[in-house]
Amino acid sequence: MASSNPLEAEKDLPLRDDIRLLGRILGDTVREQEGETIFDIVERIRRTSIRFHRDEDDTARRDLEAMLKALSRDRTTQIIRAFSFFSHLANIAEDQHHIRRTRAHTLALSAPRVGTMAHALERTREAGISNAQLRGFFATALVSPVLTAHPTEVRRKSAIDREMEVAQLLAERDRVELTPEERATTDEALRRAVLTLWQTNILRRTRLAVLDEVANGLAYYDYTFLRELPRLYAGLEDQLRSIDSTWNDAELPPFLRIGSWIGGDRDGNPFVTAEVLRQTLRVQSHRALSFYLDELHLLGGELSLDANLVRTSEELRQLAERSPDRSPHRQDEPYRRAISGIYARLAATAWALDRFEAPRGAVGEAPAYEAVDELQADLDILHRSLTGNGSETLARGRLRGLRRAVDVFGFHLAAVDLRQNSDVHERTLGELFEMARPGTGYAVLAEDARIGLLLDELKTARPLASPFLSYSAEAASELAILRAAAEVQLQYGKEAVPNYVISKTDGVSDILEVALLLKEAGLLRPREGELDVNIIPLFETIADLRNCSRVMDELLELPEYQRLLERRGRTQEVMLGYSDSNKDGGYLTSGWELYKAEIALIEVFRRRDVRLRLFHGRGGSVGRGGGPSYQAILAQPGGAVQGSIRITEQGEVIASKYSNPEVGRRNLEILGAATLEATLLQPDRAAPRDEFLAAMAELSAHAYRAYRSLVYETDGFERYFWEATVIGEIANLNIGSRPASRTNSTRIGDLRAIPWVFSWAQCRLMLPAWYGFGWAVKAWLGAHPEDGMQVLRAMHAEWPFFESLLSNMDMVLAKSDIAIASRYAELV
Repeated sequence: MASSNPLEAEKDLPLRDDIRLLGRILGDTVREQEGETIFDIVERIRRTSIRFHRDEDDTARRDLEAMLKALSRDRTTQIIRAFSFFSHLANIAEDQHHIRRTRAHTLALSAPRVGTMAHALERTREAGISNAQLRGFFATALVSPVLTAHPTEVRRKSAIDREMEVAQLLAERDRVELTPEERATTDEALRRAVLTLWQTNILRRTRLAVLDEVANGLAYYDYTFLRELPRLYAGLEDQLRSIDSTWNDAELPPFLRIGSWIGGDRDGNPFVTAEVLRQTLRVQSHRALSFYLDELHLLGGELSLDANLVRTSEELRQLAERSPDRSPHRQDEPYRRAISGIYARLAATAWALDRFEAPRGAVGEAPAYEAVDELQADLDILHRSLTGNGSETLARGRLRGLRRAVDVFGFHLAAVDLRQNSDVHERTLGELFEMARPGTGYAVLAEDARIGLLLDELKTARPLASPFLSYSAEAASELAILRAAAEVQLQYGKEAVPNYVISKTDGVSDILEVALLLKEAGLLRPREGELDVNIIPLFETIADLRNCSRVMDELLELPEYQRLLERRGRTQEVMLGYSDSNKDGGYLTSGWELYKAEIALIEVFRRRDVRLRLFHGRGGSVGRGGGPSYQAILAQPGGAVQGSIRITEQGEVIASKYSNPEVGRRNLEILGAATLEATLLQPDRAAPRDEFLAAMAELSAHAYRAYRSLVYETDGFERYFWEATVIGEIANLNIGSRPASRTNSTRIGDLRAIPWVFSWAQCRLMLPAWYGFGWAVKAWLGAHPEDGMQVLRAMHAEWPFFESLLSNMDMVLAKSDIAIASRYAELV
């Protein structure tokens, strides 16, 4: 076996072995497929590059330049593919080594690792947190990673699938005592996987449609979510029971759920339509119901319990009698008969909801389930009968996982958020008002007048839109998708489309506009004060972050809005955008303005007696708000988490976090553990010292000026960006359905944050994640020569926010390579 002892000094030896193995297989593949000449060129480039980078050898640099310039276009492509695939294979080996080290830590019976639920629960015990407090946390908690289709994942799903196969084979070699023949078979399978990868085009030749993005997102449910989330819940429940016997019969509420923007995010994407939303929920539901049907089939095979040998509950016997299964072979097997009945009803549900036939025919006809609660109730009958009659061990097997999956994923699989830009809402309502009341002039009204008009309209149940009038394509599309959302809620439950995010929110009217549009679709009923969708303002730019607490204070002051919140548990969600604020003001200022915005929002919501839920629009890279999730959550100001948090998971981060089931479960656990710790262990963390806040304000001001001066005020910088990075190529890559820019302009201000950051990452300068900080520190130390460095060191030691900020920047600077960036600069 290749596993290593956790106390071994050479703990990374298995990693090096795996990289050598994969490198050798890739080398053999290149030699066999492309010939000895290409293989030799790759090897010469590799060795010369090592000499150049390791030894700063100028001769090696000149040799490398000569070799690369001599390559033909075709050979250049082959060389690029060889090095790209080696990097991918090395990343797979590193991921497997991380899993290997985690397992070694567990096998050594070491203390729970930071970021695990076991560690979080241990900390709560040490802090004297009671069972009542823990139960209270889980009763109201919500932890939700939200998958987006933001185009930063370049690889095709076909390539990701092959890489997953390589990862699984590496894990098999590592964990199983293989005979020489078995090892040879596994290695041959590795060679096949690498060969298939080599012969697969890593890039797409055609642009993705929205439903392609939906299908790609669904793959992670197969890889990870459908099985690993139930296992995570089961493990947590078992840990709680081991702590205290009062948890023995407790089942946790479904506090950890997956959300999605894919198929509902219309901001800048004209291809997300009402029909796309319907299709999105249809294919999501298909995936969930297919999984349940497969699990029921397997469960029926397992629960062959004979009524002559075991006791059963009366409600189980009744469930079995209602089943259309009349086979004499199962006459004395009530569990199997009951499961056959559940399968038949679920098969009918699949046809009624999604028009798909169950993979295995039902034993007979049965009525479809009207709601997921009915399916849960039938599964609960199986559970109670097993646990009440000496078969609890069986109840803790496949049935436990299936019950939890149904609890978490329902008939809809994932909650799909709607999102649209506030400018579109303004134009749509302007048109509706003008058609209903010519001369309204909504677009030119002052903010107070808009609010008054919107509130008046919200008081009446009469719709503003008329079926007898024709509206513009944009307005008709907006109304259609909201009506589709109402249909989807009726079909799959209100959790199917529970949220509406408003991009570019800068005033109360932006929020009331959405309320009025929801009323048009029947999703808000003014007479009853009922709202079926959470309205979530998104504050993105530096100016909007500075203004968000005032906007929310004015909104929460309105009695009409307070009435709507009463029916939604007096909880209001606010989304904060990391990517656009970073592009607008630089990394340091973005982080600081986000932190200040949270503090201000916490105060407003406390005063208004409304529960605040923050939705963090973090990107994958540090330049878009990314970084380690555990540290980021714990670095939030005291009172910011309050048992609930939503975080976007974007692009390539989805694959890196959730394509491997073990890594995926670990990342989900980190989110839950950090939320628990932030809520129970630091709910009212003391504010940072005034000295720290003043220093941070000064640093941010210096960094902001430096960043804005370079990016938006320096002549020639725009040209440098377009010529020294791969922005032009990225804009033309087939990596998403959404355009790279909001307009046809080449202005940096009009460019989306994703290609902006992506371009800097590809040329290895990583500018958005660090530029301005050095200037800020220099100016700070110049203004505070006596104690400036001492204050900065104290901030790093005592303030989690500042420590996390610097840690992320340190990581990015380690990945930056000025030598490579300078080569790109030669293109200008």
